[in-house]
Amino acid sequence: MNKKEVKEVFKKHDKDTGSAEFQISQLTDRINTLTDHLRSNPGDNSSKHGMLKLVGKRSRLLNFLQKDNKDLHDNILPSLGIRK
Repeated sequence: MNKKEVKEVFKKHDKDTGSAEFQISQLTDRINTLTDHLRSNPGDNSSKHGMLKLVGKRSRLLNFLQKDNKDLHDNILPSLGIRK
């Protein structure tokens, strides 16, 4: 999925930026972009550090979503290609 498709799938309404599932989808897109960058630039420690911070933030949001809405959590993981 490209960035625009991801935004449309997980939005609850037109101006949604704060829902957990939308934030998780946006973080996943940024993590995937940084992963590709780090494959071609393995010495870029600054980007690696930033990516690890994003992974931690996404992990905390996934934990929140699991406690709040287990069904949505179980549906969002395979649709974004996240392994838990």
